[in-house]
This record gives sequence, structure tokens and C-alpha cells, in this order.
Amino acid sequence: MVELMKRALELASDALAAQEVPVGCVFTINETIVAESRNSVNVTRNPTRHAEMNCIDAVIEYCKNNNIDHASYFRNIVVYVTVEPCIMCAAALNILKVHEVVYGCANDRFGGYTVLDVRKFYEPNYILTGNLCADEAMALLKQFYKGVNPNAPESKVKKKPS
Repeated sequence: MVELMKRALELASDALAAQEVPVGCVFTINETIVAESRNSVNVTRNPTRHAEMNCIDAVIEYCKNNNIDHASYFRNIVVYVTVEPCIMCAAALNILKVHEVVYGCANDRFGGYTVLDVRKFYEPNYILTGNLCADEAMALLKQFYKGVNPNAPESKVKKKPS
């Protein structure tokens, strides 16, 4: 388990190096990685390109190319992600009925469990486990947010005249 989260942390480090929010994710079946990704929001200029969504797309493409029913395939997937999935990703993983989601640190700004428990809107379909390598995951986030995101849009807050 820890080795799989360590791989997700490596992907999150790659995201940090690319000036993306440092989130990494691996999808596994029987502890074998079947998809892996990191956030790619800035490089793609697409706010939905979270690590989990990238992995979902990779699995769907794999299933399509290999004539595999993706609905049954997702039921065997255990997700390792460095940060608790946001509301969007948590809902997608729930709808796809992944088997389990293991995350590093909580997401107290956008978390699909911490901020808004999406399981209250859907029949809960996966086991949720947190705090695996949480300190390492949080350290990456703190490092990212210490700097200024060069890809963030200009603030629309009006400044008071001096």
C-alpha cells in the first residue's frame, strides 16, 4: 500500500516541478498499476484535468481498445491519490463504482468528503481511507502554495483607491 502511495507522491512531485497543484494518482488492480497521472490543469488550460480524471480517461481508453466492459473493470480498482479527491473527482469515482479510494492528506478546501460528503448524494460505492503518507502530501501542497501560481488568472477583486 505504502509503495503505491509513494508512486503517487512521485507523480505529485512531477506536478510541482511543472508548476501544477501537486496531486498524483495511481489506479490499481490487485496492487498492479493500471493507470497513473498527475494534475495537468495549467498545461492543458482545462480545469477538469485533475489526476483522477486523467486516470479515468486512461482506463476508459484501455477498456475501449481491448473490448473490456469498463463498468465492471472500475469495480476492481483501488485508487491511491495524494490528496483527498475534490467534490468533482469524488463524485466521478463514486459513479464509476471504484472499489476503494486511499488518499494522503485531507482536502479542507474542496474535499469530496471533508467539505461536502458526496456519498450523501449517491449510494456510497467505495471504501474511503485517509491519511496514508499525509505529511508528505501536505508538504508538497505547502511548497506549491508558498509560491505564486504563474498560471492563475488575475484577481477580479477591486482594489480600493489610495
